[in-house]
Amino acid sequence: MLRRLLSQASTQRRSLFGTSASLSWCRQFSSSPPLTSQSPNSTSVEHLEDTEASPTVPSAAISIDRSGLYNPPEHSHEPSSDSELVKHLKSVIKFRGGPISVAEYMEEVLTNPKAGFYINRDVFGTEGDFITSPEVSQMFGEMVGVWAMCLWEQMGQPKKLNLVELGPGRGTLIADLLRGSSKFRNFTDSLQIHMVECSPTLRKLQYQNLKCINKNDADGDAEEQIISRLTGTSVSWHATLEQVPAGVPTIIIAHEFYDALPVHQFQRASRGWCEKMVDVSENSMFQFVLSAQPTPTTLYLLKRFKWAENEEIAKLEQVELCPKAMDLTLEIAKRIGSDGGGALIIDYGLNGIVSDSLQAIRKHEFVNILDNPGTADLSAYVDFAAIRHSAEEASDDVSVHGPMTQSQFLGSLGINFRVEALLENCTDEQADSLRTGYWRLVGEGEAPFWEGPEEQAPIGMGTRYLAMAIVNKKQGAPVPFQ
Repeated sequence: MLRRLLSQASTQRRSLFGTSASLSWCRQFSSSPPLTSQSPNSTSVEHLEDTEASPTVPSAAISIDRSGLYNPPEHSHEPSSDSELVKHLKSVIKFRGGPISVAEYMEEVLTNPKAGFYINRDVFGTEGDFITSPEVSQMFGEMVGVWAMCLWEQMGQPKKLNLVELGPGRGTLIADLLRGSSKFRNFTDSLQIHMVECSPTLRKLQYQNLKCINKNDADGDAEEQIISRLTGTSVSWHATLEQVPAGVPTIIIAHEFYDALPVHQFQRASRGWCEKMVDVSENSMFQFVLSAQPTPTTLYLLKRFKWAENEEIAKLEQVELCPKAMDLTLEIAKRIGSDGGGALIIDYGLNGIVSDSLQAIRKHEFVNILDNPGTADLSAYVDFAAIRHSAEEASDDVSVHGPMTQSQFLGSLGINFRVEALLENCTDEQADSLRTGYWRLVGEGEAPFWEGPEEQAPIGMGTRYLAMAIVNKKQGAPVPFQ
């Protein structure tokens, strides 16, 4: 069965392949290196009044409409056992005198400096809350490496190249990329790696997985440099993309990064589109409410509707949009347009308006979004059409390609060659791991070859995840989007 799958993937790869240079990279790459170990809610209308001590100051009222909202399941946290983050969120809502946006709630839950979900823990892998593609198989990072090398070659093989990853997780993707490309010294020697990461805990894991060391300056006239022993490449960390030095050709990798950016939610009501907000109920539980007046984010909603067909909008009752994704794409496009290079975005999402996708995952299970904030990952589908329009509006010097499915992307880069090469020289245990990893990356649904417990059957992500590239127009269409 696996051989037949590989054969089909190989046929698809040949139809998608664009240049002989990319095929050359894939075949050299497939021969080495060897396999590495991988490691709920009231429906009434409530008026919240903010009274002042002085009678000369008029009172302000915020009208909150809870009509027409869906009732989610009850959540479990009790007022007496509020966590530090729950107390913080409630204090923010109380100080504001009214609810906060879903996006602000999401941002606090994920990146609050003291209690955010990503800040003080390792959330990846089987022991964490979810598994990402780089944690599934080394082949994912290796194929992204093939893509990066092909783009570098199209750029004219610059002597200096910023390789940036947004939200690098454990650093697994970049580590596998470096191992896989270690034979191509002209490429690895050109690299300056920049990790955009806000979590101190994950920065430490990235440092370890990249086999970093601190290279002291003997003369004392320069800053201490951090080097990855995998290829001798310099590595630095930044809180935002804006902090990464500009003026150098740049390749940006954003794998499962956009889905964690905070989203605003809007719901169609009798008076028009209203933003969905998070409030505290009379029994001290979090609940969803609707804004009584237009919010600042309504401007982004109008912008997103400008990019859509009237027929598409007419069918919608709810809309999700991500201003931070639009703004980040604008920044990426401007940098690529001026400095050269490209960006690769891989995530689960839609090539159109997203309706209601926000979800919470704790220990690999879906939970209520408002339940015990800070203990579950929050993520939402990526609107790839909005990314395309944002990039094209930001710079006339960039072109946008895709999206295509992850299966098409990895298949055309030669993952089938790579898995065949690895299967020829591995143990039975490694072979089982390779087959499982391969299916999760490129398959769809449950693996047909699985003979173990049904609840443990590998689920393919090949068609659920999409890949998109933004590149400088001077370089032409990137592999494999020709």
